[in-house]
Amino acid sequence: MACMILSTPTLHTDRLVLRPFVDCDAEPLYSMHCNPHVLRYWDAAPWTERDRAQKFIDKCRKLAVDGTGVRLAVERLDDGAFIGWCSLTRWDPDHRSASLGYCFTDEAWGHGYATEVVRAVLRWAYATLDLNRVQAETDTRNVASARVLEKAGFVREGTLRQDCIVNGDVSDSWVYGLIGSDWRASSGSPKVC
Repeated sequence: MACMILSTPTLHTDRLVLRPFVDCDAEPLYSMHCNPHVLRYWDAAPWTERDRAQKFIDKCRKLAVDGTGVRLAVERLDDGAFIGWCSLTRWDPDHRSASLGYCFTDEAWGHGYATEVVRAVLRWAYATLDLNRVQAETDTRNVASARVLEKAGFVREGTLRQDCIVNGDVSDSWVYGLIGSDWRASSGSPKVC
């Protein structure tokens, strides 16, 4: 697979802006990732060192340069508050596939932001990257995340048994997939040639 720079987009929804990370996102990013409640289903412990946030932002930039994905900061339009991020990583142009991930502050939960963001990223990805498949995984206890994926058209394809250890507890993960033809059929998007 040839290395190419993947341009990190800025996307807009009715209530949100999805944009490349900037250095001043480090503080709200750290606040979100050090919160054990936010990361209770995450496959890594909450952050305890502030420099993790800048390393994360640097890695976001490297994803685009390496041509393997994008990670977008999410902010509310009405007040400019950072509320989370969404990523499309492991982009493989040969297999026309990628992986979706996201994380939101607990204050952002229950407002439909995650569904709005996932749909915006998928619209961009299927229109721009000639994808055939997007995959996502979620802890089986994270019913809210599973609902987000299902609302976006993902189909639960299976369970990875004892896939992660989350806060000392062994947990299973659900694997979800979204095929390009299903996305186009459900979103009314024209086929990208």
